[in-house]
Amino acid sequence: MTSTELRASPAVQAPARHRHLLGERPEFFTALMIAVVAIVVAFLNPDFLQVGMLFDILRSSTVVGIFALGVLVVLAAGGIDVSFTAIAALTMYSITKAVTLWWPQAPMPLILLAGASGGVLLGILNGCLVDWLKAPSLIVTIGTQYLFRGFLLTFVGTVFFMEIPDPMDSFGRAALLRHATEQGAMSVLPASVLVLAGAAGLTWVILNRTLIGRAVYAIGGSLGIAERLGYRLRVVHMFVFGYAGLLAGIAGVVHVSSNRLANPFDLVGTELDVIAAVVLGGARITGGNGTVLGTLLGVLLVTLINNVLILAGVPSTWQKVIVGAFILVAGALFSIRRAR
Repeated sequence: MTSTELRASPAVQAPARHRHLLGERPEFFTALMIAVVAIVVAFLNPDFLQVGMLFDILRSSTVVGIFALGVLVVLAAGGIDVSFTAIAALTMYSITKAVTLWWPQAPMPLILLAGASGGVLLGILNGCLVDWLKAPSLIVTIGTQYLFRGFLLTFVGTVFFMEIPDPMDSFGRAALLRHATEQGAMSVLPASVLVLAGAAGLTWVILNRTLIGRAVYAIGGSLGIAERLGYRLRVVHMFVFGYAGLLAGIAGVVHVSSNRLANPFDLVGTELDVIAAVVLGGARITGGNGTVLGTLLGVLLVTLINNVLILAGVPSTWQKVIVGAFILVAGALFSIRRAR
């Protein structure tokens, strides 16, 4: 392969180098959709333009955003993972139960580390199965999703923990910012958003400043070219699914701390919202593309639709319709621009 072909290959180009605005930087289109939704809602209900509403949106985006960053890495490598909520549920419930029974005053950093470690192990299991079975990752992770949930409900427990350990409760209540409304109510921006910020920063560094990040985009862009360039598919599989599991484990702990409730049935059915957010952020299901900024914007857009449109008088039953319509429009525009 000539140097000209290598430079032209999507497998060895970082997404930030592309030139076309919508086709190669689709996060701009996502930002435009966010602006349209915000303007419409604000016009129909001026109460939307409040600091407290911004805090609520950021709070609602935290867990979904952490999940989405893990899904982004898997999609960029040409795979797909739908087991992340099952990993989060198994990890968060097991850790909450263990801490409650054996070490109620365990420090919060250690609890987060335990969540990350448990998630990594389950994620690596996904990677091993995908590589060993040579099966589509969607099929494998559907199977492990049922496996993880079945193990949780059969062997770990189904009883709600209405009182979580004090360190987790304190973390969930910790405020990064407080704002008093004109009516005297207090709006709080939880400190847990710092976990999302840290995860976003780490994911950006991995994808844009490390060799494994280049390998992720290369294998997602063109497996044949990537293998000729020396990238090892097994290593990438282990990494991307392990990293998605790590973030899922952390997201589970954050979810329990924020809700101050450990429910083994939580998070069921949120997989499509997370994947939709990543796709709306510009990531391609076929791999080789996607950015952290676009993913965060996609999360913000889905959160706006799911949590704010009710202020504009839009029935909740229409939320999925609107998300689906946005995905179709965005997908069509991205495909047209790439074709050109």
